Amino acid sequence: MSITKEQYQEIYENLNQVSPVDFDCGVLCGSVCCGCDIVPDEQQEELGIFLMPGEEAMLEGDSDWLDWKTARAEDVFFPWSWRGTNISFVRCKDPHHCHRAARSIQCRTFPVEPHILDDGRLSLIYNDMELPYQCPLIEQQVSLNCDFLEATWNAWNTLLEDPRIRDLVMMNSDDRRPYIEPEDILFAKPPLS
Repeated sequence: MSITKEQYQEIYENLNQVSPVDFDCGVLCGSVCCGCDIVPDEQQEELGIFLMPGEEAMLEGDSDWLDWKTARAEDVFFPWSWRGTNISFVRCKDPHHCHRAARSIQCRTFPVEPHILDDGRLSLIYNDMELPYQCPLIEQQVSLNCDFLEATWNAWNTLLEDPRIRDLVMMNSDDRRPYIEPEDILFAKPPLS
């Protein structure tokens, strides 16, 4: 099952209602995750996001503020089930004027990412990807708002209904599984009894 535009709209709306912290975390780092001047020029190209399958529909008609590239899944590190898929990679042309209402899922849910536990449950951990910058929220292990974690978990739980997204999250989870400790889990719902 693919995630529909209507489902993306609902996810976007729910995530618009929450924030990781009670202040603009961009003041801590100069909004470095958006590609501001703190990141060296040679690393600016890395500051972008691969969109989830079907997510590009959310940006149709309002994308002149983005640089778009496409890549074939087999040319970048994506699961086998994505083979033959063109994946959109976007980055802000001018990070100082981000269209916040049109941010991608991964921007909305940063600084956490989904992780599948050994028992198959969805959990959230701090983003552990190699980034060309340091996020103070991650580096300082800042306590994140519970409503943000709940909304983010709900968003990823819906996204996992798409087998391709589930395969991607599972692949990333399998890669990091040997290094994850129980204290790394920021949010998970208890197993059903």
